[in-house]
Formats: sequence, structure tokens, C-alpha cells
Amino acid sequence: MSLGPHLLLAFLEGTVSAFVLALTALGLSLVFGVMRIVNVAHGEFFMLGAVLAYGFSSLVPGLPALGFLLALILSPLAVGAIAWSADRLVLARLNYNPEATIVATIGMLYIIEQLVLTIYGPDAHPVQPPISFRILFPWFGYSGYKLVVVAASGMLLLTTWYLLMRTRIGLVMRATQLDRETAQNFGIPVARVYSLIFALGAALAAVAGVLVVPIQQAHYLMGLDPLLLSFITVIIGGLGSLRGTLIAAFVIGLSDGMFSVFFSGTLSKIIATLLVALVLVFRPSGLFARSAR
Repeated sequence: MSLGPHLLLAFLEGTVSAFVLALTALGLSLVFGVMRIVNVAHGEFFMLGAVLAYGFSSLVPGLPALGFLLALILSPLAVGAIAWSADRLVLARLNYNPEATIVATIGMLYIIEQLVLTIYGPDAHPVQPPISFRILFPWFGYSGYKLVVVAASGMLLLTTWYLLMRTRIGLVMRATQLDRETAQNFGIPVARVYSLIFALGAALAAVAGVLVVPIQQAHYLMGLDPLLLSFITVIIGGLGSLRGTLIAAFVIGLSDGMFSVFFSGTLSKIIATLLVALVLVFRPSGLFARSAR
């Protein structure tokens, strides 16, 4: 069999993985970049988005497109509201102390995971894709929904970039990131900005979970892989660097697709972990890191 079909399939699978990973890792990088918090519960927000998508889409039986649209709107809003409440009730009371917030987000991870296990049970729940068609390539047909995931993720990444770089909200976020005390002295409500950032990071992870659930199914343990890959992406790209996060996400996502098709997904994760070790040895702050102020 020729190599062409395998290369094309690997490229397509890698592109889907890269865009979903970029969306998930962007939320993690945003939270660390502005708040200086390592959010260990980030993968659970991804999982919560997927599980809530199952719940919301089940409200409209027989109309998968309408059910999925409902899930795509309500799941990120619900997860963002949960994250906002967690920030107000827990992280703000710890004054965003880096060590204490790591322990607190580990606690959030277990609470969310056990709540989902109790309510939804241990079984995986399928969600029907909103559209069902295949793109015909010379050698095979490919899922049209996966290409929709790429397009939707790309639009969300561009929207987030515009929000951060071209709006007053983004200007306030960047000012808070550069110097918290100075921003507060100029009247910027830093506490509210932090809550907004934490909710936005969680909502981005939830959107990624909703987009993925028709491909992977919703399961209470599905947050582990996105968390691991997001940390790998953020470490390689540079803590707090959005540009580095996006570049690293596409490198890791494409390599994941290539190795998964030609070898195995496990080998891909081993290589990504080795790459993290090399980056930590030769450039501990990451390839595109910006110095903390």
C-alpha cells in the first residue's frame, strides 16, 4: 500500500488534535499568564464540558443539531460560572498564593471528578454529531464533522486573540498581567479581572470538551489526557506565552496525529514527555517564554 493515504490521514488527524489542544492549552496558559496560578483542575473543566454536553443534548431527542447547539452554548457558560464561583469562594480567599492554589485546584479536581462519577456513573456516554457527512479524498472518505471541529476551533482562537489584543477588556487583562499592584492603583478591579480570566480559561476548555465529545464520548476520567498535553504544551511554549502555547500545540498535535497513525498514541506521549525534559534542561522557562514582572 502506498504511503500517500497514510500521510494524508495522519495530517488530518494531527490537524484536528492540534486545534483542540490549542484551544484547551490556551485557557491554561491564560490563567497562568495573568494570575500566575497552575490550574491542576483544568482537565476537569474539559471533562465537565463534555459531560454537560451529553446532558444538554439529551434534552432534545431526535434533533442532534439542535441538541448539540444547545450544548455548545450552555456547557461553556455553566462551566465558566462554576469556575467563577470557585475563584470567588476559594482562590481569592487564598490571595492567589501560588503554592496554596495548587493544592486548592487539586481539591477541585477530585471534587468535580467524584461529583460527575456520582451523578453520571462510570459509563461512557455517546453524543450524536450535529452533522453527518464525509469528505471524499482520492483514497478514502473523511469525517466532515472533524473538519467542522477544526474550523470552529480556529474561529474561537481568532476571537480570543482579538479579545486579548484589540479590545479594552484585553487591555485591562494585559495591564493586570504586567503589574498587579500598579493596575490596582489605576483603578482596575484586579479581583474581578482574575475571576473573569479563570472563568474564561475554564470555558475555553469546556468548548474543547463539547467539540470533542461526538468523537470520543463523555467519561468522568477523560480530563487526564487533555491536562497532561496542555501542561506539556504550556511548558514547551513558555509559561504565560500565548504565542508559544499556540505554536507548541500545533507541533504536539500534528506529531500526535502522525505517530498515532504510523505507530501508537503512547509513543507520541513518550516523545512529547522527552521533549519537555529537553526543554526544561536547556531552556527551563520554555521556548517562547516572557519574563515575569
